[in-house]
Amino acid sequence: MAEKPSEDPRGSGDPKDSADDLWEKFVRDSELDIGTSDAPKEPSARARMVTERLRQQDARGEAPPGWRTGPDVQGMNGRPARRRKLWAIIGVPLALAVALVAMKPSLLPGDPFGTGGTGGTGTESAAPLPEETAPPSTAPSSAPGTPTLDRPFAGSPAARYADGAAGIVLPEATAVGSFSKDQVGQALKQTKALLVDANLDRKTLLGGTPETVLDILDPKQPRMLSDVRSWLRRPDKQNDPLLLFSRFDKDEVRLVGDVVKTRGRLTFERGENGSVVVRADYTFVYAVAPADPDSTEVTRVIVRRVIETELADPTRFRVTPGKLLVVRFDQDLANSACGVYDGYMHPQFDSGITQGPTPTGPMVDPYDRSRDIQNSDTETCGTVSRT
Repeated sequence: MAEKPSEDPRGSGDPKDSADDLWEKFVRDSELDIGTSDAPKEPSARARMVTERLRQQDARGEAPPGWRTGPDVQGMNGRPARRRKLWAIIGVPLALAVALVAMKPSLLPGDPFGTGGTGGTGTESAAPLPEETAPPSTAPSSAPGTPTLDRPFAGSPAARYADGAAGIVLPEATAVGSFSKDQVGQALKQTKALLVDANLDRKTLLGGTPETVLDILDPKQPRMLSDVRSWLRRPDKQNDPLLLFSRFDKDEVRLVGDVVKTRGRLTFERGENGSVVVRADYTFVYAVAPADPDSTEVTRVIVRRVIETELADPTRFRVTPGKLLVVRFDQDLANSACGVYDGYMHPQFDSGITQGPTPTGPMVDPYDRSRDIQNSDTETCGTVSRT
């Protein structure tokens, strides 16, 4: 009986050949599927070597940037981002400040652009000078500006001087000879009080009697106290209160503002016979205008005084304990009429409101504190280079 042919096409041909064909097809299909699928592949030998090296570096803390943790922000743990934020915070106010100064340079301390501006209070905006601790070697430089009622010290080195008594700074007291630290300190305070009453007190400046000075002076010093009282009562060429006091005739001029500019230094040392000698060297600058209230003209008078007071040992000399002797007083009056002996300083104004002869002496700089004024007097009639 004959066999019925098979209807399965795969059964045609040699059975062995059919099995081989099926295996080759399976292999081809598998390779094709692997190449196009997402299935993991076995890493190559090079990939395994790189992976192992990176793993070892990571274990030693030597992992390169971005290994496992991802790339560092800008390479520096995000600091540039913080810097950008910081500049955003600082930059805006800084830009506003620059714009404000550009519109109003006077806001800068020290007037660096030479505008001579003020802070709106009538006081110069220039930075104050540091305390004078030694004799200067040269005169101060020039300053721009013109004095006005609102800015009376514009154009003057005095714009940077201290205001009034604040410019008289006492050194630290120490014991000298038989005098204790407290006694020396008291002598320093009395000398300052004398300077203030004689040159800064408004009552004295307008012709009043300097009572504090009269109380400080030792009545036992021959002729000193009596001479001072005589100067004030009957001023003349031989009795001139300007030798010790700054005074203006209120019927002739008025003081501009409430400030007198002050510059100088106060020192002390052991004197002869165990005394304490206090030396004061100060320049006082006064801004004045004519007494006429409608006048706006302003000028300045510069007075430099060198005064030495002495605290003497009462066990060795006939002195009053706690009182001072005046052993030296020199003065240099600038921009004040000379040859007038009525007990007042008479400022020279550009408008010609003056008294006394026209200055004919050598030209001097009244702000030059490096020069010596010893043996000067109120008869000196020099020409000033500036006021």
